[in-house]
Parts: sequence; C-alpha cells; structure tokens
Amino acid sequence: MIHIPRVRDPFYRSQLAIAALFCSLGFQYATWASRIPALKADLGLTAAEVGFLLMAAGVGASVSFPLVSVLMRRLGSQRLALLSALGLTLVLIALAVAPNYPVALAVVCCDGVLVGCLNVAMNAQGAALEVRHKRNAMAKLHATFSGGSLLAALLASGVNAVTSTVAVHFGMAAVVLLLLFAYARTGLLTEDEAAEEKRDETKSRSGWSLPTRMTLWMCCAMVFGTVTEGAINDWSALYMTDVVKASAQLAPLGIAVVSGMMVLARLFADGWRERWGDGRVVVLGSALAGTGLALALLSGGVIPALIGFSCVGLGIAAVTPCVYVAAAKQGPDALALVAAMGTTGLLAGPPVIGFVANSSSLVWGLGVVAASAAVVSLCGTRIRWTPATHEGSADHGESRGDTGDQPHQGGAPRSSTAGTLRSARDGEPASGGGC
Repeated sequence: MIHIPRVRDPFYRSQLAIAALFCSLGFQYATWASRIPALKADLGLTAAEVGFLLMAAGVGASVSFPLVSVLMRRLGSQRLALLSALGLTLVLIALAVAPNYPVALAVVCCDGVLVGCLNVAMNAQGAALEVRHKRNAMAKLHATFSGGSLLAALLASGVNAVTSTVAVHFGMAAVVLLLLFAYARTGLLTEDEAAEEKRDETKSRSGWSLPTRMTLWMCCAMVFGTVTEGAINDWSALYMTDVVKASAQLAPLGIAVVSGMMVLARLFADGWRERWGDGRVVVLGSALAGTGLALALLSGGVIPALIGFSCVGLGIAAVTPCVYVAAAKQGPDALALVAAMGTTGLLAGPPVIGFVANSSSLVWGLGVVAASAAVVSLCGTRIRWTPATHEGSADHGESRGDTGDQPHQGGAPRSSTAGTLRSARDGEPASGGGC
C-alpha cells in the first residue's frame, strides 16, 4: 500500500491535489501525442488519417460542453475530475491496444470528451480554491499543466531509448497517471451538505442554458487568446527559418522562448493578479503580446523575432487562467462553454494562420496572431473581473471579493464559500454578484 504524505496546510494540500489534475492532463495528452509517428506506423495510417485522428480529439473536446454542464450539476467538480482523470488513464491503455483505425478514432474521440470534462472540473476546483482561501492560485495550476507535458516528453524520450513498443510506454505512463490520481484524491475540495441539497433540487433543470452577454465576452477572449497561444507555437519555427533565415540550430528557439516565458509568467502571475487585479493582467498582458509581436514582424531579423515571441509568451500566459476564474463564477454552463471555445481556438488558429500565409505570406499570418492578442485586450475591458487584493481590502475590509452586477467599483462583499461552491455547481451566479 502506497503511503501518500499529507500536507498540513489546507490551502497547499488542496492546491497540490488540484495541481496533480492539471499535471495529469498535460502528461496524458503529451504522452499519446508524442507517439503519433509510432501509432501511424502500427496502424498503417496515411497523413490524412493522422490528421483526422488529431481532429477527433479536438472535436470530442469541443462538442462536450453540454454534457459537461449536466455532469457538473449531477456529480460536482470533485467527482467529475476524478472520474475523468481515471478515464483518461484507461484511454491510454485502450489506444495502445487499438487493433485498427476506426477503433483508434473512437478512442481518441472519447479522449477528447474526457479532456473536456477534466478541463472544466479542474478549473472549477481551482476557482473554488481561490474563493475559499481568498488567495490566487490559478496561474500556478496552469503552469503545472506545462510541467506535465514536459514530464511526458522526458518519459517518451527515455522509453524510446530502450524500446519502441507503444504498449510498454503507455503502460508506464498509466502508472504515473494513477499515482497523480491517488494524490489528487487526498485534497480536492468537497461541497458541504447545503450544496448537496441544492444539487438535488436542480437535477430536474435543463442541462444547458443560453449564455449571457458576459459569458460571450469571455468566450471571445478565450478563443482569441488560445488562437494566439496555439498559433505562435505552431508557426514560430517556420517563421524563423523561412522569413528571418535563422539557422537550423536557432529555429527551435522560437518555441522554446514562447514556452519558457509562459511557464515563467504563470509562476509569477498569481502575484500580479493580487497586486493589479485580473482585468489589468489580461488587458495589459495581451496588449504587450500583440504590440511586441507586431513590432517584431515590422522589424524583421532573428533577435526582434525572439523578443516578439517572448512578449507573446509573457503577455498571453495569464489570459486563460484569469478567464477560467471569471467563467467559473458564472456557473458550470459558462465554464464548459468557455473551455470548449478555448479548444476551438487551439484547433482553428493554426489552420487559419496557414491559409493566410498561403494566400499572402507568413508575416501576414503572424500579423493575424498579433491582431488576435489585441482582440483579447479589447474583450478584457468588457469583462467584470475580481479586483486586486489591495483594492478589495481598501474598499471593503476584505482581501478579495466577487464583482457585482454593476460596473466594477472595487468589488462587492464576498458571499460565503458554500454559496460560491453551490453556484459553481448549479449554474447560477455567486450570491453577491458575478463577473
């Protein structure tokens, strides 16, 4: 029996447990994505069939939001997160033994649905953690997703040095996922009895409701934010080689700079949120990303390109954590829809950039990325955000509070934790206001 040490501080115990979920999602996705060449060879797939295989995962995640909303109501974020994490472990094993392409396609589509479920549930847990303990944590949680991807890449490299068998690799990865699952069980947030009673009352409600205007602004920010994040990763290396004529050794630095700055920024972004508030972090950060990339494209050259990519990684890193927090306060319907729009942006962004580059040039294609970051900044001005810690303290004697239905004036008094958790499950704005 494996003994899992428990952290005494309740905030850190829950933060580490939720971080295990974020890490497992990044690890699981990067694990099977790293073996696409091996899966292609084992199943005898064409390039087009590989493309459809990748698309199946994205489609499953994109269309999952009505189901996720219903499951969040009935199960709550804790149960849904654990079931989804366990399901993703089983998906890896199923993919390793898939006998043919149709089965693999079905398995990967199920993977996308489970990714959608875990994405919403773990972000709901992260938002509830911030509300319960009145401390920012979401950006660091998102940094652990990148850490999970890095861990998966290292494991894939190590296993490939010994054996090329996919089943062995995925079996070892499944053990890692089960360890993360076991640790996550030790500290995830649970709802109180009042929330359970409220959940029972809402089981008969419709599984999905029409989004509010505020939710649509969040969806817009998430779509263009993930377009910026995904496209810059996919096209930076090609820009380095084809446009600024960087050497083969320097070309990968584009991706490295973006990824490295994103992880670094997410480690510090929670402090920025406490000091300046989510709104300023999103608006100014995305403006930095768009402006820095635009100036780099106008200047040309390797050094300006790397500086521009650094601005994108630094500026866009905190957008998704902040939008997820705001969406969670609108309820599971909003959170599920915003998460689905994030997946849509990641899927749609790189092909759109490719179409623009094909019809004009890659400079114009990345110009679309810079424009997307500017759109995020505009959307950020239309969303009501949680105020900075020092602002909430000055105006209301509290460390932080939810914004009310009126435009932000420093924050409204915070509702009880039970009420916030209850609203996060039942699709209602938290009592005392919402974003």
